[in-house]
Amino acid sequence: MKRLVILGGGESGVGTALLGKAKGYEVFVSDKGEIKKKYKDVLLHNEIEWEEKQHSEHKILNADIVMKSPGIPDKVNLVKQIREADIPIVSEIEFASNYTNATLVAITGSNGKTTTASLTHHILKQELNIGLAGNIGDSFAKQILEEDYENYVLEVSSFQLDDIKDFKPKIAILTNITPDHLDRYDYKFENYIASKFRIIENQTEDDFFIYDADDPVIESWMKSNPIKSQKLPFSLTKNFENGAFIKDKNIIITIDNNQITMPIKKLALDGKHNVKNAMAASTAAHLLKIRKQTIRESLENFQGVEHRLENVLRINKVQYINDSKATNVNATYFALESMQAPTIWIVGGEDKGNDYKELFPFVNEKVKAIICLGVDNAKLMETFGNMVDVIIETQFMSEAVKIAYKIASAGDNVLLSPACASFDLFENYEDRGRQFKEAVRKL
Repeated sequence: MKRLVILGGGESGVGTALLGKAKGYEVFVSDKGEIKKKYKDVLLHNEIEWEEKQHSEHKILNADIVMKSPGIPDKVNLVKQIREADIPIVSEIEFASNYTNATLVAITGSNGKTTTASLTHHILKQELNIGLAGNIGDSFAKQILEEDYENYVLEVSSFQLDDIKDFKPKIAILTNITPDHLDRYDYKFENYIASKFRIIENQTEDDFFIYDADDPVIESWMKSNPIKSQKLPFSLTKNFENGAFIKDKNIIITIDNNQITMPIKKLALDGKHNVKNAMAASTAAHLLKIRKQTIRESLENFQGVEHRLENVLRINKVQYINDSKATNVNATYFALESMQAPTIWIVGGEDKGNDYKELFPFVNEKVKAIICLGVDNAKLMETFGNMVDVIIETQFMSEAVKIAYKIASAGDNVLLSPACASFDLFENYEDRGRQFKEAVRKL
């Protein structure tokens, strides 16, 4: 009996444990932290051996294969030992994809992947039997075991792609690449870029690659690296024979002379970045032969993703917007770009080596006050102190929202778009977004 050891007892770990057990592996789950009660219950119920708050090396280094949670970096000692012992390490998407013949649409990128994945799933589910997994929703492995859909949309992070060997999506989408998570890539941008492009490394000429042709990082990598799959670019400025572009305020998508047209003003989501997300999702839908009418209607009625430019409430003619999912500067760039009114901006958290320069034009033009919400706000105060009349520090979400309420006048926006990770004050970006919404509702 082959031994499968799983590091990390979260959604992907427990899903992999269930699938592994069903496929005849002897399974052991080990988590250095505490395993949440709902996951412990599943492991106990399925009689899967597990441990928490420790890693017992003697129970791990005898594995035939290790599935590592994407949150565990390679520099951890235990991971080095596993590699030295020549035990293969895989991610959940790699392990699970071996047990399905489904058509896979995999989406990665520094920003926009959750929205693009949700939007793609929203369109495809109108006509196909399809699951949504990866970094989003229920574990991919668990869905293969319980539902075994004929198709999957997978939101895939670079950390998950770092541990693939044979993973091969029929359709790969790359939304963009901007510096993020560089702490995991020896602070070398090129390592992070290479990691994102692993999404297409196993593709053949029968597969498709949908990507942002306006992104200089993507374009430059593609110039020096040959790609086997069929290319379907999208762009706001260029035209293509095959791909998606803009003409007369319409999105035009062409695949082998078959064309779809969609007026931009009818898209449910605002902002240039969402035009791109819509292009990527519709191109995938067009490839999978979804009816044009279905694609148009789905783009018009899509509600968006929680914590991503989510309109919370309008109070005294002030709109409160939750963009807690903006954990890097580039995501906040999109948020500020789409603001059409004077904005009170709540920013801050755990800085991942941010360079705020690209935000300066928007801050000068649209931001009337800044509220810094972090344990250490020195860098923000220094960077933006001279740009706005009002800049205030706090370490409490409730206080940040109350301050915003006092400063705001009719017609303003209050935008939570932190540009930073949330771990200094919150459990994760969802927790931060929920606290913001709660504070707004209590005003």
